[in-house]
Amino acid sequence: MIKLALNKTVTESDILSYQEKVSKINKMIDEKTGAGNDYLGWADWPVNYDKEELERIISDAKYVRDNFDILVVCGIGGSYLGAKAAIDSLKGLKSDDKIEIIFMGQTFSPNYVSQVINYLKGKKFAINVISKSGTTTETSISFRLLKQLLESQVGKEGAKKAIFATTDKEKGALKTLSNNEGYATYVLPGDIGGRYSVFTAVGTFPLAVAGVDVKALISGAAKAREDFDNDDIKNNICYRYAVSRDILYRNNFPVEMFVTYEPQMTQISEWLKQLFGESEGKEKKGLFPASATFSTDLHSLGQFIQDGSPILFETILNVVNPSSDIDIPETEDDLDGLNYLKGKNLSYVNQKAFEGTLKAHEEEGKVPCNVITINKLDAETLGYIFYFFMRACAMSAYLLEINPFNQPGVEIYKKNMFHLLGKKGY
Repeated sequence: MIKLALNKTVTESDILSYQEKVSKINKMIDEKTGAGNDYLGWADWPVNYDKEELERIISDAKYVRDNFDILVVCGIGGSYLGAKAAIDSLKGLKSDDKIEIIFMGQTFSPNYVSQVINYLKGKKFAINVISKSGTTTETSISFRLLKQLLESQVGKEGAKKAIFATTDKEKGALKTLSNNEGYATYVLPGDIGGRYSVFTAVGTFPLAVAGVDVKALISGAAKAREDFDNDDIKNNICYRYAVSRDILYRNNFPVEMFVTYEPQMTQISEWLKQLFGESEGKEKKGLFPASATFSTDLHSLGQFIQDGSPILFETILNVVNPSSDIDIPETEDDLDGLNYLKGKNLSYVNQKAFEGTLKAHEEEGKVPCNVITINKLDAETLGYIFYFFMRACAMSAYLLEINPFNQPGVEIYKKNMFHLLGKKGY
């Protein structure tokens, strides 16, 4: 469903030299024997997912679409990035869908939070709060404010029908609150971490509310699992990509820049930055994940990429056929000199920008460039892409000999923050 062209600085012999390591790690993933193996539930989720829960999600999503104007998704990190990436990519940044999806709970910003709360006043909105523990600070603060506003507008009984919680199956503050209040709940599986959770209710409920075909999304992931659950380094493009990252990292390219040519795919890069940054950035190891949206960022970062410090390589997601297009008109005076493009569409111009930039960066700039070609981005293909990167990330982290599924460094800032805020026990 996608094609991979590896940069010219990584040779076939370099890749094949990893065969023994790849075979060992693929077996570790399959048999769940590596570090963090209790968080490998995502690997088989596309075929082992809870079918009954998905049907309930689809039914509840229809209820929300039929009865509300806005869904507020309240979560942080993996609890919102995958859903936002998918909604932006598939529905566009100027969607005319009948329901609006707003994200909250991902920041302490008083400006952002107060603006969202003010925007929601007097409007018909539902809430999807996402937290395994129910005590994630950013999310909990926002949910407290949202719940207060909702109850003030529709009462406790009305709020009960408008709040949907995605949390632990059995325990935690949010699960307890949901049981006490009578909220509908979906399960965030205990063996799947947030940044690998887009195929669970974490992603599927908000996506279904947004009108995305979530069954197609999971079907795409299942197809990717079928294609990539093997150690054939000659043909497995997922592992070939992971190996190329490792080779470049060990050859003094410490930064990977994810590049798209569609602004509505920018959030996919944000999801990738969390996936790789939080999975690999440990023990003073790991590539630094950066991102850019071309051609926009060619007018800011382009100079550095072309002529600056040779520290990065690019991984480009190139969509050949956009979901919509527009033709360039002819003008009589041609003062802007664009009549040579008359009758051409913008997808043609965008592709030539991609081709010209790739040539400039590879040949003159000596920037290694991986290209992932996507024929057309739909729900099934996006599910395939999500799984491709998740499996590649697990392989990449294990090649670095680190645990892909924990995030010990994140806890340090929290302890300092809680101490400064005066939280008991800190």
